[in-house]
Amino acid sequence: MRFTNKPGMMLITTALVLALCTTTVQAEVSNAELLARLESMQQQIDELKLELAQTKDQTDETDAKVEAVAEVMESAPPQVVEASRTTIGGYGELHYNNLSANDPSKDVEMLDLHRFVLFFGHQFNDRTRFYSEVEVEHAFVADTGGDTPGEVEIEQAFIEFDLRQDLYAKAGLFLLPVGILNETHEPDTFYGVERNDVESIIVPSTWWEGGAGLNGRWGSGWNYDLAFTSGLEMSTTGSNAFRVRSGRQKVAKAVASDGAITGRLRYLGIPGLQAAVTVQYQFDPSQVSNDGLDSGTLVEAHVDYQRNGFGLRALYSRWDFSGDAVEAADADTQTGWYIEPSYRLNEKVGFYARYEDIDAARSQDKFDQWQVGLNWWPAKNVVIKFDYRDRNHNLDSQNGRDFTGFDIGLGYSF
Repeated sequence: MRFTNKPGMMLITTALVLALCTTTVQAEVSNAELLARLESMQQQIDELKLELAQTKDQTDETDAKVEAVAEVMESAPPQVVEASRTTIGGYGELHYNNLSANDPSKDVEMLDLHRFVLFFGHQFNDRTRFYSEVEVEHAFVADTGGDTPGEVEIEQAFIEFDLRQDLYAKAGLFLLPVGILNETHEPDTFYGVERNDVESIIVPSTWWEGGAGLNGRWGSGWNYDLAFTSGLEMSTTGSNAFRVRSGRQKVAKAVASDGAITGRLRYLGIPGLQAAVTVQYQFDPSQVSNDGLDSGTLVEAHVDYQRNGFGLRALYSRWDFSGDAVEAADADTQTGWYIEPSYRLNEKVGFYARYEDIDAARSQDKFDQWQVGLNWWPAKNVVIKFDYRDRNHNLDSQNGRDFTGFDIGLGYSF
């Protein structure tokens, strides 16, 4: 934009015309008064011209800065430009567990670097993005294949495309749209040192599959997801028979004879509220025909409400499997639910209580548990946690596993 003296000339002409008109209509005004008025008008005109000149200088300076930045970006190496489109993040958790069981042989006193995770993302253009998540569990993995608890996992690696303003597609390896914690599980975002057991045993978080999905939005606060992915590979024999969590293939040479379809509907139209229902259908959760485990359907519903320090999370989930073998094992219906009220006093401290009830496939996975505790955030995205747990198993044969105890945790994300 370039300025000329035309605005100033127009102002001078207008002022002179007004002065002449005033002289004609009001002839009685003295020459001295007229001269005084003209001098005042001329002063105002000079001030306006000064403001215009200053604005022109500022505009020229801004144009020069923009041109300089453009020149730098044009001459910068491609690596510099690409780096500006790449993001890095991560999170981690250190846990101390001290649990006293009815059977002393099942006591737990352990310190564990449970998770160390790094995120990598890249923006290819305005419509195409990449997301990934690399995780090391339990500190290390022995290169000799020894008996160590560690795992290295790729939990996300997918491309997301903008189809239009309110519709997005993705393909690759991604977290399934189910539950509260499966997609958002950084330690500073939830209460409790350990993740709740319902979203570990019934909803086997963290749960990812390979495939393609859609996410769309419409109306005032409605959001939907649809995903076509690989499926579970659940065992029908042994100690982990019909256990959902053991059926996760983690997209590691996953058997893809039969996949799964997942749909979720969410309402986000009220500030602080997330309410959702997810339905998933497994075409054959064992990936083996005629083995007595033919199909499976998961229904999960939850509410997550945070407002003025008060919080409430509640979740219900249920699996219904079909097949002679799973029905004979009384594992065709597996359920779990929890409720968790909380209150955050301020940015630093929050308290919570949780009750959960689980009835899953294994005998040790039929229990209820009370839990209370607090989170302390000494800085944003850094949290120190403490909780007390009391677990009681439903079956008499598992009473030795009943325990009370406490947990201490340190977590962060960035």
